[in-house]
Amino acid sequence: MPADDAHLGESWSLSPDSRRPLPELIEQKLREQIIGGTLKAGDRLPTEPELARKLDVARSSLRTALQRLQLQGIVEVRRGLGWYVRRTDLAAVEEHLEGRLAARQFSQTDLLEVRIALETTAASLAAVRAGDGELDELAKLNRRYQRAPVEDTQEVIESDEEFHSALVRASHNELLENMYQALVPGLQDCKRHAHPSREVHNRSANEHEQVIWFLRRHDEVGAKSAMTTHLLGLYNDLATDESKERATLSTYVGVSDNPIWNKTR
Repeated sequence: MPADDAHLGESWSLSPDSRRPLPELIEQKLREQIIGGTLKAGDRLPTEPELARKLDVARSSLRTALQRLQLQGIVEVRRGLGWYVRRTDLAAVEEHLEGRLAARQFSQTDLLEVRIALETTAASLAAVRAGDGELDELAKLNRRYQRAPVEDTQEVIESDEEFHSALVRASHNELLENMYQALVPGLQDCKRHAHPSREVHNRSANEHEQVIWFLRRHDEVGAKSAMTTHLLGLYNDLATDESKERATLSTYVGVSDNPIWNKTR
């Protein structure tokens, strides 16, 4: 059943905290509604536009918060119906892998190593399976990322994540996409602490273009290699900061491998 709007009243107001990303504040507010009993298991949340209006936030930030809760099994989306509360026993959430990922209980380097393995494979698959429309959308999303002001951290993160999520979708591998989406909240935290310069931002956009160039030519090895180069930059910067010993990832990823994907899929 839908949550009672009259009962919710002003309880949707966010407590401003400039030290925390907006999606985290939204996630906290939704958790409070569930813990406090305002939202119960089986309740339907207001629609995304309505909920964004109540919280006075952008829908992109709201969606990120809902995805965090979805990964923890707290809410679920029902096709054509909207978002529903799935469970209210939040203490048990972190026993599950999805909950641990969403709660950022793995190191940033661990997350990035798994991301490299998943996203380079996705790039190679997308070179074979992506349609022209999907490639055009990737180019459009990269233009948005390129135009994002470096001082607008939220816009940089959201536009970058939309590009990478679209690329993973273009692999047409549902399991790979679900595994990647489980990493997204933790990856966004990595990016919030990166503070890239305009030079680094432009280089990242150019590397996105290089990946698209190989995708349009259906070059699996080239797309995988270009994505590896792109992601290793962030990984190496982070690993250097943490002074963490690590394997040589160019070997670990296997950029010289010859993919044998089924081209008739």
